Amino acid sequence: MKKFIYTLPLLLLLNLPTNINSQTDPDEMGAWYMYILSTQFKKDSLWGFQGDIQHRNFNLIGDLQQLLIRGGFTYMPKESPLKLTLGYAYISIGTYGDSDEKTAEHRFYQETSFPIKLAKGLFSTHRFRYEMRYIEDQDFRTRYRYAIFLNIPLNRPLIEPNTFYISLYDEVFINGQRRIGKGKTVTFFDHNRLYGALGYVFRKGFKMQFGMMRLTSNKFGKNQLQLSLHHTF
Repeated sequence: MKKFIYTLPLLLLLNLPTNINSQTDPDEMGAWYMYILSTQFKKDSLWGFQGDIQHRNFNLIGDLQQLLIRGGFTYMPKESPLKLTLGYAYISIGTYGDSDEKTAEHRFYQETSFPIKLAKGLFSTHRFRYEMRYIEDQDFRTRYRYAIFLNIPLNRPLIEPNTFYISLYDEVFINGQRRIGKGKTVTFFDHNRLYGALGYVFRKGFKMQFGMMRLTSNKFGKNQLQLSLHHTF
């Protein structure tokens, strides 16, 4: 059973779908570069802050897809595994190709996340997020997201300094409204993200992950390389 737990993530990584239909750019792979942080305001405080900065490209570098800057205040109730977050994000959305045209989005969000223990030193994390989206030239929109995360240590029993680990997640996005203004509509199912990566813990509170995310919707699919730094202090 233990061998199966450690082998399954590798099999998932090797079998991530790579075919892309004709509505995407099959000759280019995108890339996301991310810095993710979290902190408590003071030791043993119930309150904290978390945020991230993401530079997303249509290609490996140079053709901006999105610049996302996001942050939120967190609260962890006593004697509860929940983390509650209320936050805001600003997104500058680029246009594929040579165009420099950009669209702005202002996004307010609420989320709750909690861990579930699977085995000794092995936890899954579940996150539910509700987004209120104000996108330039569109009507007000909402979106619902659910994600499950799993980190599996490889060379140590726990994820601690000097540990290599496999990181996996899957997240589904559901639109709250179909009509977005000016006669345009979106589908009920927005898209899904399936991710697999190799991570390394440099020291307590600082780790790095490098992997691939497969984004799919009813109309298109695309692979995205991801390089992320995770900083907790």
